[in-house]
Amino acid sequence: MKSKTLLVLAILLSATLVRAQTDASVIEPILTEQLQSPQVVTYQLQQFLMGKVPALPVPSSAEQWTAEAQRIRRHLLDDVVFHGWPQEWVNSPPRFEDLGSVPAGKGYQLHRLLYEIVPGFYCTALLYTPEPLQGRVPAVLNVMGHFERGNKMEFEQKFCINQALKGMIALNPDWVGMGELNQKLNEHWFASQLDLVGLNGVGLFYLAMRRGIDYLSQNPNVDTNRIGVTGLSGGGWQTITISSLDPRVEVSIPVAGYVNLQGRLERLPGEPGDIEQNPTDFLVGQDYSTLTAMRAPRPTLLIDNAEDSCCFRAPLVKPYIFDPIVRFFKLYGEEEAFQFYQSTSISVHNYGLEERLQAYAFFVKHFNLTAGSAEIPVGEDVKAYNELQGGIPEDNLTIVGLARKMAGKLQRPPAPPNQPERAEWSSSQRATLREVVRFHPVTVSHTFLLANTNHNQVESVSYRFEMSNGLGATGVWLKETPTTNHAPLTIVLNDGGKKGASSEVWGRVPEVGERMERGEQVLVADLLFTGDDAPSIPTPIVWDATWNQYRYLVGAKVELQGTSYLFSEMLAAVGERPLGMEAAQLISLARWAQNQWAPSRIRLESTGIRSQVISLVTAALDPHLFSEVAIHDGMHSLSYLLEKPVTYQEAPDLFCLDLYKDFDLDSLAAAAEPTTVINDSYLELKAENR
Repeated sequence: MKSKTLLVLAILLSATLVRAQTDASVIEPILTEQLQSPQVVTYQLQQFLMGKVPALPVPSSAEQWTAEAQRIRRHLLDDVVFHGWPQEWVNSPPRFEDLGSVPAGKGYQLHRLLYEIVPGFYCTALLYTPEPLQGRVPAVLNVMGHFERGNKMEFEQKFCINQALKGMIALNPDWVGMGELNQKLNEHWFASQLDLVGLNGVGLFYLAMRRGIDYLSQNPNVDTNRIGVTGLSGGGWQTITISSLDPRVEVSIPVAGYVNLQGRLERLPGEPGDIEQNPTDFLVGQDYSTLTAMRAPRPTLLIDNAEDSCCFRAPLVKPYIFDPIVRFFKLYGEEEAFQFYQSTSISVHNYGLEERLQAYAFFVKHFNLTAGSAEIPVGEDVKAYNELQGGIPEDNLTIVGLARKMAGKLQRPPAPPNQPERAEWSSSQRATLREVVRFHPVTVSHTFLLANTNHNQVESVSYRFEMSNGLGATGVWLKETPTTNHAPLTIVLNDGGKKGASSEVWGRVPEVGERMERGEQVLVADLLFTGDDAPSIPTPIVWDATWNQYRYLVGAKVELQGTSYLFSEMLAAVGERPLGMEAAQLISLARWAQNQWAPSRIRLESTGIRSQVISLVTAALDPHLFSEVAIHDGMHSLSYLLEKPVTYQEAPDLFCLDLYKDFDLDSLAAAAEPTTVINDSYLELKAENR
């Protein structure tokens, strides 16, 4: 009797295993079929963002534009750049320390400086002054771009020495992430972690360059009516930003450093720039064309290279940042103060001799100097990196370190244990969450029926969903043939997309077949930025270690490069939040499914940290939509993003301004009640980079 029982159990177990294997073999080809090309997603996002390109104002007089420029300046600084930053940091005086002189050539002096950006975060700078120094003289803040050696670059030393020899004080700070601040946790994309804890990441970069203007303005040897700024690449971005937002900057010369939003969108991925160049909310109502117009009537020279090997080629940016801006200078009768120069001598991204000669002439003219504009040979004065190095404290903060420090100060009131206080708390949390993720509801405006199967007792239909905002999602509906359309429905999200949901890529047995065997319907969805709904474009790209970034070059191998993070930063810059957009899509799909099949209940199953947060945010926004949210391979807390640390490229939608300041995963789960939230596993924290 015992042997017969064991035999029956073995047969039943064998049949179960065979069925599970059969289901997996049937399901995998359905879920791995591509439903939408990444180029289509890219085009949809480009079109969506094109609709967000700010129009240039049309002032009728100089007085009107002066007043409007002042309003924009106050708004950008108070509401955007310094969002969340402690006022005592923003308003603190410059703190510079002279670390001593460095042997210099004839006619100038060279000093090493150390200065504080924010408490605990220091940077070095080089100060070049004319010798002898008499009275008050003009000064130039020379800001750096993406150069691994920072302000020790040969061209920058020659440039600054010549400024001093021509009668100007030249201040040349390093840039965060470059030179002596070239550490992994100072990579610019980690500014997203500052956003996460409630500080707009661009604030750190702005404070770093503004400290230089503060220092020069308080230097007794500087004529405060003759302060200029110039820089290449990321230094060009710094130049237009600080000189448009700080009225103390009289002369501005940005070199190959920026274009407006439309130009960035037209030439992806070459010109979007790092995250500080598209800061959260920075392009709502204005962009870099507007900032250029805000320079009127102060002398401004834009320099771009005709065949730049990186970005911002002169003929491709001039129609956006120069031609339409001339009329603003004409309002003041100062059109001659606004100039554009196209460099043609070298087909590279550079601040070479041709560009430097233009800069010397422009500074000499508008600073009323008597010096010539030719470059004085100073090659023998150029120093080695180690001759100019020194001064950064060993315990100096990094961008990630600053984010972790600020996170440690966060305090959130816990959810009240009793009703009705808890209901009131949940309502308040929901209102705050809607604002944080900039939630805008969307609907499924059209469904494209793309494919279907019906064999081996499995039915499926593959969809492409067109949303009311012009963007889309994809999904596959599956069920076993006997299952009714009113059966419970599980929506499956996976960080690896629907393809990831079909395999053991996350080290787990797929849930799709298991839910089907339970008699449920399953909708495996790829939301925006996931799976088949992630943008990528073919482009000739190469990794350039000198620039610490991808560059597109003629003749390079064409590859398909993921661009989700580039679109994410631009969406945030125009006031959207990718996380909120994904939540809106998920809600619209769930409601569409309700109308399509009228399931008795809808539950949500997510795998991975991105899907986890999307699921919790969605459930908190609409707490009666899902009966249950089951989370696999998730985080224990949003602090995981800081402690690991997770990079922006890995999960751009999670680095939402103020998200961790106002919420953590437990508070989102509490706000989602009566939805049941189940966590069955957490990722292991590997803090090797801490």
